[in-house]
Amino acid sequence: MPFRFHKAAWNPRWHLWSCAAVLTLLAGCAAPLPKLRPPIPAQFQHRLAGNAAQPTDLHGWWRNFNDPALDTLVERALASNLDLAQAVERLRAVRVMHARSGARYLPALRASTNDVIDPDASASYFLVGFDASWELGLFGRAEGTRREAQGQLDAGVADLRGARVSLVAEVVRQWISLRTAQQQEQLLLRISQSRRHALQLVRTRQQLQLAPPDATDRAQAALDQAESALVAPREAINASAWQLAVLLGQNHPDPAWLKIGPIPELGPWNLDATPAELLRSRPEIARAEADVLTAAGELATAHADRFPRIGLGGSINWSTDIDNNHRKSSTPNAIDSYGPEVSIPLFDWGIRLAAEHARDHQLKARVLAYRQAVLQGVAEVETALGSMQQQRQREQHSLQAWQALQRVDQATGKRASLQLASPLDRNGSQLAVDQAALDLSEARAGHDLAYVALFKALGGAPLPAAGDPDETVATGQADAGSGARH
Repeated sequence: MPFRFHKAAWNPRWHLWSCAAVLTLLAGCAAPLPKLRPPIPAQFQHRLAGNAAQPTDLHGWWRNFNDPALDTLVERALASNLDLAQAVERLRAVRVMHARSGARYLPALRASTNDVIDPDASASYFLVGFDASWELGLFGRAEGTRREAQGQLDAGVADLRGARVSLVAEVVRQWISLRTAQQQEQLLLRISQSRRHALQLVRTRQQLQLAPPDATDRAQAALDQAESALVAPREAINASAWQLAVLLGQNHPDPAWLKIGPIPELGPWNLDATPAELLRSRPEIARAEADVLTAAGELATAHADRFPRIGLGGSINWSTDIDNNHRKSSTPNAIDSYGPEVSIPLFDWGIRLAAEHARDHQLKARVLAYRQAVLQGVAEVETALGSMQQQRQREQHSLQAWQALQRVDQATGKRASLQLASPLDRNGSQLAVDQAALDLSEARAGHDLAYVALFKALGGAPLPAAGDPDETVATGQADAGSGARH
């Protein structure tokens, strides 16, 4: 049955309000965002007893090493690292586009000029005109564009946060590796000197026929092994120094780095975090959530492409004769036009439908990738916590072994002074102490590096300074627009 307006019931105001309501409904009819349900446990399985009264600050975790030189390195890296600067510029680029993402659904005005010749070559005209257009962004097209722009912005923020986390962790790791290698080089030099002294003692004893014939060869082999062991820490010193230079954006290492210093010693710390906090602090999870929002925007745009594009348009043009073969021109001087603009997909509708289905599958894949990012984050933290437990026990046992061997060396020294032990016995006890110190340095470095890995997995990084492009956090921005809530 056809619908007809009755003249008596016609109300222009009611009609305008009805049209506005319909347009508003069409403009926002994008599919709802998927609900993200992160597969997180209630708490971490590995629990470490804290040594500090207050939980360690996630944004300044490296300060627990109480190393002013390390604090300075981190500050310099944050100010001059080139990867971080690239991430900042990329975020600024995304923000510029995000600020204008809705401009395509605002009225636009374009001025143009042209010269036109009649088909019969009887006259030519110079045209000046203005064209106005306004795409209404109906059927969820405007909402889809907004979601895409917000998702890209959130992804840029997450990438910048990820760059900060990786940078700080890598600076601390390289500094620990440098100091550890320096200490190991000194210990290996002492071991090499002891091996050389032992070789001399063995040769003397062999001359006195107090040592077997192969004793000298064994002592020489031990010395050669000690000399060859020096290669590894020297390579590590060189590599870590140059890597620090790259991280700080400079073309050579600072000479002060090559001066021998102690291994950073981890002070009291306390972890009071839950798996749920990873959703706010870990950049990889924030990036995966941003990708979900972007995919939801692409799906909304693909859905809107199945329907007509509706807008309003108008133009006004002026013309003047340039050359006319007739004595009098009958062309009017100006003309205007206005009305709705409608673009309706017809024969390619199937392709558009297939594109929407493809975007839907891509959105589902992004949701699964988000869940995978959460699982990966929890697994990395659990692995780091377990490693912290093992490395702490290793350091404690190595420390106890070194202390015990020191006591043995002191007793051997007393016996040697009383001529109850030979110089070779004392040399062996000193070698054992140095070897235990070498093991202790490796254990201490392993404990420190496990701490670095833990706070990198947690997403620990310094807070942005005032005016920094990372002022807003992706998880906090999202729901003006993200809607992909947990």
